[in-house]
This record gives sequence, C-alpha cells and structure tokens, in this order.
Amino acid sequence: MEQAQPSRVAVITGAAQGIGRSIALRLAEDGLDVAVNDLASKINELTEVVSQIQARGGRALAVPGDVSLEGDVEAMVATVVQCLGGLDVMVANAGILVSPLKPLVETSSESWDATISVNLRGAMLCYKYAAMEMIKQGRGGRIIGASSICGKQGMSWLSAYSASKFAIRGLTHSAAAELAQHNITVNTYSPGCIETTMTANPDVEKTLNLTADTPRAKPEVIASLVSYLVKPEAYFITGQTIMANGGSTMD
Repeated sequence: MEQAQPSRVAVITGAAQGIGRSIALRLAEDGLDVAVNDLASKINELTEVVSQIQARGGRALAVPGDVSLEGDVEAMVATVVQCLGGLDVMVANAGILVSPLKPLVETSSESWDATISVNLRGAMLCYKYAAMEMIKQGRGGRIIGASSICGKQGMSWLSAYSASKFAIRGLTHSAAAELAQHNITVNTYSPGCIETTMTANPDVEKTLNLTADTPRAKPEVIASLVSYLVKPEAYFITGQTIMANGGSTMD
C-alpha cells in the first residue's frame, strides 16, 4: 500500500487581516498546513485564524514576529519546519503604508526607512530563509511576494511605498533566475484596490483618488490567484508579476 504524501506547508506573513488572512484560509482549504505570521501585537487575530482553520480540520500554527528583523524571520522558518515538518510555500505578504501620506519633499528618512524595512527588507528575508530551507529539503517550492498597482505605476505622495513595490519585482526576477535550478518558482501578485483596512484609510482614499467608480475587489481575489500559483501545475510560471486590478492598469 502506498503511503499518503504529507501535506505541503505554507507560511503567510501579514496574515492577521486582509489579503494575508484570506490567503491563509484559502490555502488551508486547499489542503495545505498553514503557519500564519504577523506582529506579536496581533497574536489574538492570528489565534483566531488558526482556530478557524483547525475547526475545519486543518493544521495551523501562529508564528508571531517582525519580518524586518532577520532573527525573527530565521526563527519563524525554523519553528515552522520543526512543528509542521517542512516548508513548501512562502507568501511574503506583510507590508505597510505609513500614514499620513506626504509628498517626496516632505518625506522623512525615518518614514522612508520604516516602509522599506518592512516592505522590501522583510520580503528579502522571507525569500532568503524560505529558499535556504527549500534547497536543503530538495523538493522544490513556491515563493510569492506582494507587489502593488503602485509597483507598476508610481503615484504622487507614495514615493516610499511605490519604490518598495517596484523593488519587489526586481527581487522576484533575480530570485526566480537563481532558484529555477532547485525547482523553486518565485512570483509576485500586484493588487489594485482591494477592500482592506489599508484602502479604507481616508488619507489613502484621497491620495489615490478612490471613488465609487474605482474598480474594487475582495481579498479572496488575491487568495485565489495565490492558490493557483502554489499548485503543482503552476511549475512553468516564474519571475512574473501578475496584476489583479480590474483593468486600472494594463500591460
């Protein structure tokens, strides 16, 4: 009798709410074991996500930590491997948009550094430690980052955020080229206006000129995209930025 294959294991950062939470629930529904990460201050929200997954019969684990800190990311991956048995999917979703938004000439270096630290450094660290573990395991893997419509078209008053999201695409291209030999794909999703607490911020709505006519979608739209990218049949998709914005911008 053939032994059942162990479930694949996914880590989703920034999973206490919004897109990250939706991705975690979807991947658990797809049969993956799921580890959810966010700041320690959001442990209650993480615990709720874990409880929802477990109530449906899935395996889940909360691994709080700050993705901008290398030690936290290294420890997160080690904990997931120890508790869930490996790492097959890394979704580096965590990101911030420092508010109030300001034009470049009024942007402080502290505000700039805070944005880059989480959005870009955090993604790099997640890519790095996930790749190290996947290479060691020798069974391939999926690494997915979070870009943005602002990573395809720079926007006023969003210099730091746009720069970080453009940079995610460059990081993804390089990682995809380097890791292809290990059967690891690396892609990024580029959402438009997704209904989350971030886009509900009045400051953000005003800056982005969001109106009743602006194409909007629920976080589940991105979750379904990630769901496909981690499937075995998506092995031929790598180094790509996949937009989901209702036609707000087009290639």
